[in-house]
Amino acid sequence: MLASAEGDLMITGPALCLYFAALRSTTNPASVPLPRRSKTSPPVELSESNCPPLFVSFLRVWSSNVPRIQSLAPQYQHDLARVICGLEPLSQPPDPNLNGISADLRAVAIEISQRRSFQDRYASDLQAALDAGSPSGRSSLRVKASFVPPPVYDPSPISPSSSKTSFGRSPSPTILTANSPAIEFIRETLYASLADVLERTPSLRRLLKRDPSRAYFASVSFAILDVAVTAVTPTGAVMGVLGKELTLEECPKELQPFMAELAAIGNAAREMEEEDDEVAMRCAERGDDIPEPRLDRVRKVLEGGVGYQEGREREGQGRRSVEGRAVAFTNRINALGLGISKIKAFRDRQADVFKVLAGIE
Repeated sequence: MLASAEGDLMITGPALCLYFAALRSTTNPASVPLPRRSKTSPPVELSESNCPPLFVSFLRVWSSNVPRIQSLAPQYQHDLARVICGLEPLSQPPDPNLNGISADLRAVAIEISQRRSFQDRYASDLQAALDAGSPSGRSSLRVKASFVPPPVYDPSPISPSSSKTSFGRSPSPTILTANSPAIEFIRETLYASLADVLERTPSLRRLLKRDPSRAYFASVSFAILDVAVTAVTPTGAVMGVLGKELTLEECPKELQPFMAELAAIGNAAREMEEEDDEVAMRCAERGDDIPEPRLDRVRKVLEGGVGYQEGREREGQGRRSVEGRAVAFTNRINALGLGISKIKAFRDRQADVFKVLAGIE
């Protein structure tokens, strides 16, 4: 099953680990046994009492799903593992709860994948795996892992003249020309949108100072949603910077899946808005309270993580469908953001962009 999820191993791998940890959990509330430092070290369980504050909300999301996972019949537990890997369940009829549980586990896995410690460990483990598979004595032909973690934000004094950085959707022509490669137009379109998003979202700028690694991915995901909704045409083309329209056919072949997914996200977002409008009109006709639009919930989960939704539910302020559609859609956006961060053309510019964006106030 894991082989089928090779494309998003950074998400599926941790999600499956969370699934197996849930099956093995024997405490209430659920906790996770931590690796022992040595054979003689006493066992230690990760729980809310000793979990780092930044991760408590995500631990709660996982913990809330443990009873649901353990109560599944064995065939549905197997189906859940398949759904986590992007495969169809085998049992008929399928359990409607599986998509929601899978969305939660993948959301927590994304939170883990966005952390610098995981990224560094993933890069080193990937390189070790490549080295282990290489023939001995052929160091000159050593294969180097292509994954590189995103840049680290290092706070530094900002001069008064640069503290009020202003961005527009169209970058300077010195960056792009009409003949620039297609990938550069995609990159600069996303980065221009990223700057717009940070300018109009003060909470993201504050997050950049408090939790930079997560803020980086949240900002990229916001930019993806922004471009998908506002710049993707009905035909799947992207209206980019300098007013250039980029079609799927003009996009480099290896990047076409990313562009196709960007267009699909835009279509799904528009459908979500239309459905929410219909629900709002029906509620208004009946005199019922109008529920929070799903795209608004998606944006809040993009910023606050899946733990944001869990916190609202604990306070009785939120609602969640069995299928977890808002969380699943958020995962889709985040997964594209993680994938884009691994593309060389984006890595080449992201360090500089990140430094500039960190100066926005």
